[in-house]
Amino acid sequence: MARFIDELKRTHSCGGIRAKDIGSEVVLFGWVQVSRDFGAFRFVDLRDRDGITQLVFDPEAHPEATALAATMKGEWVVGVRGVVRDRGMQFSKKLGKDVSMHNPSMATGEVEVLVHEAFVFNKSETPPFEIADDVATSEEKRLAFRYIDLRRPKLQRVLRTRSKMNQTARRYLDDNGFLELETPVLVKYTPGGARNFLVPSRIHPGKFYALAESPQLFKQLYMVAGFDRYFQITRCFRDEDLRIDRQPEFTQVDIEMSFVTQEDIFTIVEGLLFAVWKTVFGTDLRDRYPEGRFPRMRFAESMEKYGNDKPDLRFGMAHTDLTALVVEHKGGGVPMLAEVAEGYLKGEDRHDLPRRIVKAMVVPASATLSRADVDKLEEFCKGMGASGLARARLADDGTWTQSAMAKTVTPEFRAAVNAATGAKPGDLLLFQFGATAMVHTVMANLRLHLGRKLKLIPEYGTNDDWNFLWVVDPPLFEFDEETNTWAAAHHAFTRPHDDCVQYLESEQGKVLCHRYDLVLNGFEIAGGSVRLHDPEVQAKVFRALGIADEEARAKFGFLLDALKFGAPPHGGIAIGWDRVVMLFSGAESIRDVVAFPKTQRATDLMTDAPNAVADSQLAELHVKRDIKA
Repeated sequence: MARFIDELKRTHSCGGIRAKDIGSEVVLFGWVQVSRDFGAFRFVDLRDRDGITQLVFDPEAHPEATALAATMKGEWVVGVRGVVRDRGMQFSKKLGKDVSMHNPSMATGEVEVLVHEAFVFNKSETPPFEIADDVATSEEKRLAFRYIDLRRPKLQRVLRTRSKMNQTARRYLDDNGFLELETPVLVKYTPGGARNFLVPSRIHPGKFYALAESPQLFKQLYMVAGFDRYFQITRCFRDEDLRIDRQPEFTQVDIEMSFVTQEDIFTIVEGLLFAVWKTVFGTDLRDRYPEGRFPRMRFAESMEKYGNDKPDLRFGMAHTDLTALVVEHKGGGVPMLAEVAEGYLKGEDRHDLPRRIVKAMVVPASATLSRADVDKLEEFCKGMGASGLARARLADDGTWTQSAMAKTVTPEFRAAVNAATGAKPGDLLLFQFGATAMVHTVMANLRLHLGRKLKLIPEYGTNDDWNFLWVVDPPLFEFDEETNTWAAAHHAFTRPHDDCVQYLESEQGKVLCHRYDLVLNGFEIAGGSVRLHDPEVQAKVFRALGIADEEARAKFGFLLDALKFGAPPHGGIAIGWDRVVMLFSGAESIRDVVAFPKTQRATDLMTDAPNAVADSQLAELHVKRDIKA
């Protein structure tokens, strides 16, 4: 290795050589992708993170280099010195004429390097799978050998994209007066929000740190300290059940601002994402949003139409809430609906806090769903806890067919439902009724399931169809059916609307707040709120949650103290960076865009984490092993 690296420095990347370099001497370092013996010559494709260059070894001109090339195998790490030349022409026996040897599918396809000198830095065992984008290998094996998996061009592109996103975000936020500041990772456990990972303290027996689920409290303290505009590209930790868009550790762009309204925060985030899409993804979002703003939708409308607060607006099939119609028609002749209506009429359910609702969704006749298809949809709903899936297909005269409700439904109620849903002859009506949360969940997932089944949206990815939406004005509290009490829907430091403060201690269900989520194609990619900085209103929120002064001080004392010392009005947001990359890259799972992810069972197959530790280590931490575990 005396000459290579010491004397011969790399001049180009393997993906950086072009026709303009013909005749130049170059030095390349990389991994052998493939080696081919063509008799008189040997060809080797050399790969690095930028791409591939074809190397040519001529035994007559450079016998030593050619002899070494004959030993090279896949994934050997080598260095070469040579001269760039045109790939030229070659006589084709099949065509009976000279044909170009250029490869238009490669960025370096016009050229090759005639190697004069070569060196092997390191040999490699046969990899457990091929280094290729479409490798047919189980995810478990790829994760176990993640350092090899990361050599695949697709994952190399993903991580390069992440790096460019980070740099774009930093430049944009710096240009807009934000300071990049750090916050602690080992923090005090504070209840609320996601479940924390706990870390035992060796120095303080029986006490624990928590890994920060977000920098929330500390970025608020930065505002109290007068730093005005903060951001951080930070790692966060949540001990939650995993899914395709969630990992136990993840990255977010965290932002906090003083003296701002909700709209001020939206403007900063919109500008940031417009910059990222233009600089990194090469897409000008102003083609879709010429005013530079994303649309807004109230939380209540989102829940009513789509059953969740992250609607995918790439297709229609919105829900219709029929609860009021059911009550008005006293069930419309349908016994199961009559039970819902009776609850409202007796006052067991209130219109401002419905415990049970009725919803319908129209599947257009063009979907041509058979009875067997609909039966499968019912099984899908039952898998989410529904008791079934009521349905009715409209005949040419508007009557219902293929429905258990058809025999008893009143003509007036049927006509009202048809009008409310906009159903036409041949369309299929799907109904859910029961507990509010269950109906919303089932109908929301059923809509997405049908969207994919009917190919209105892809199974995953976006097809470059970017639909952003701000979901705003959610309730500050949510009712806990099990404990019959109110709980914070997000966290206890969210500012309520000024005209809702009067309801904090009497009609909590009416209290809306300045919290907001940014949704992209059915995924929440950012969320935040305007914070409470008024101690008097904060005390009312705590009382509404049943949190006594002593409990509040024990849990949040340091923040409550800080808010007493001239805290400015402030608010912020966090953008889920992993989810943005996942959506842009068309990945099936967030694991595909994280360098070293955990499996769905939160294990690291490469390092075998989590793993058992010795009793002596536990003793140092004053922790006793549970024999039953």
